[in-house]
Order: sequence, then structure tokens, then C-alpha cells
Amino acid sequence: MRTMTIMAIVNLAMVMGLPVFGQTTKPAEEPAKTLKGKISVSGAWALYPMMVTWQQEFKKIAPDVRIDISAGGAGKGMADAISGVVDLGMVSRDIHPEEVKKGAWSLAVVKDAVVPVINEKNPELATIMTKGLTKDIFRKIWVDEAIDTWGRALGTNSRHRLNYYTRSDACGAAETWAGYLGGHQEDLGGNGIFGDPGIGEAVKKDPLGIGYNNVNFAYDAKTKKPMAGLRILPIDVNGNGKIDKDENFYDTREELTKAIAAGKYPSPPARDLYLVSGGKPKKKEVIVFLKWILTDGQKFVDQAGYIQVDEKKLGEELKKVD
Repeated sequence: MRTMTIMAIVNLAMVMGLPVFGQTTKPAEEPAKTLKGKISVSGAWALYPMMVTWQQEFKKIAPDVRIDISAGGAGKGMADAISGVVDLGMVSRDIHPEEVKKGAWSLAVVKDAVVPVINEKNPELATIMTKGLTKDIFRKIWVDEAIDTWGRALGTNSRHRLNYYTRSDACGAAETWAGYLGGHQEDLGGNGIFGDPGIGEAVKKDPLGIGYNNVNFAYDAKTKKPMAGLRILPIDVNGNGKIDKDENFYDTREELTKAIAAGKYPSPPARDLYLVSGGKPKKKEVIVFLKWILTDGQKFVDQAGYIQVDEKKLGEELKKVD
């Protein structure tokens, strides 16, 4: 049998897509540093801090790509993406079938959660942190609007009024919180406040207030502890009237994100966050940016206070870009 020449073996391997001697990876695409252009992004407050981190890190390898990011709620991100106003919309809720029909193309890029927040000077703080509240009580507050005092919420004699806040803008945080309670954003009652920062500020100013925030607006990015003036209200997941040891993971952002990753925190209000475009992206700089987010960009997820989607899903999302 004739011996194949080295060149013939190499040619055959390349045709079959097999690695050849000395080649450890597939030929790289054009290096990101040669890219030029602009990427526009708008939408969910929940994804905004992560996108800013990715913007800064991608700039280091693609200095000639300008990435403009603005927050304004998941509803705006979805509308802007579908209409082509921006290249990418940030969406912090599930993608609706009717949006897909309109051309929405989406990628799950990270996970995070919505958490209930209260004022650190709440007169019932000690009881709240010991007992927590159940999903049923949250529903009676926001959906049924049947609880007007902290005593009724906690099952005590307290007559302190309970003031509840919700989002006035179409957003993933409200839709996700409502989804946890079995409804949609329009089912939520309360004082309407615009934006994640707005909810936090409203509760900080109201010792009797309760609201909900995305994780990175409930915790301080530097200290990793709840924002000054706020406390995270623990959820009594098993409904036994107290916060058990395995339900007590709110002191730091790291504790909470580990609990989310381990499935100890309910989902919803834990959920995937998405980048959306009006149809599959065609701009080269957008495609390279998305591939980078799903690969090298994932190493910045933990430090930014988010949770990685599982490896299998990352692989599936990467195939969608290809």
C-alpha cells in the first residue's frame, strides 16, 4: 500500500476539518483589534452594569469599536431592537412569542434576580429579618392590595402602615416580580416609580416602604453589601414562618448569587437576561462582540455580580450567532 505524503495527509485533514500537526485551534477570525464601527445598546436596567463592564473590557481588544449604552427598561430595549433603533436591546424577562413573530432574535447572556427591598430603619426590621415574608403575602401586597400594615404582613399587632412601590416603566424587573406572584406587570399595584435607581431611592426615604430591585441595584458594587439605607427582605420559601439557615443568604451579593446558582432562590424572581436584535445581526462588529460575550466575556460575569448561564446553554447560544 502506497504511503501518503505528508502534504496529502495535511490536505485531507483540512478538508475533513480535523486538526493538523502544530495546529491547536481553528484559524481565528479577523482579530477584534482590526474592527471598526459603532454598536448601540438600550434597555433593561438589570443588564446595564454588566454591559458597561463588557463595553470597557471589549474596548481593550477592539479600541476602534464604539459601544453606546443607555438604560430605560426592558420594554424600551425590546421596542428599540425590533424597530432597528439600536443594534442590541437589553431585556430582563422572558421573550414573548409575539415579539419573536415581530422579528426579535435573542441570546441569553447571564442570570440574575429581582429581590424585595425595605428601609433599614423599618420599625419592624428585627421581626422582618427573622420571619421573612412568603410568596402569598407578597401577592396580597402587590396584586390583591389587601395588606396595608406591617402587622398584617407579619402576623403581629403592629399598626405601622405598609407603603409599597412598583415600577412605572415597562420593565423586566416588574414583569419578573409579577411572574413570581403569578401575574404580569400590569397586575401590580403600588406607587409607580421610574427605573431601578428610582425604586431604591423611594424606599430609602420611606422607613415603612417596600419595593423590589434587580440585584445590582440592591447591593453596593464596592462593598458587596446592601445599598446604604436598604435591607434585602428575606423570602420564606418553605412557608414555615421563619427564615431557616438555608434561606438566609442576603448579607452579601456573593452569598445571594451563590444561592441563585444553587437553585435556593426561587426562579422567578431569578431569571436569564437577554440581548435582543431585530433579526439575526449582520454587522461584523456586533457579531464579534456577541461571540466575545459568550466566550471570553464570561470571565467578567462573577465579578460584576451576575451568574453565568450553564455551559450547555452558552454553547447553544454561540451556535445561534454562528
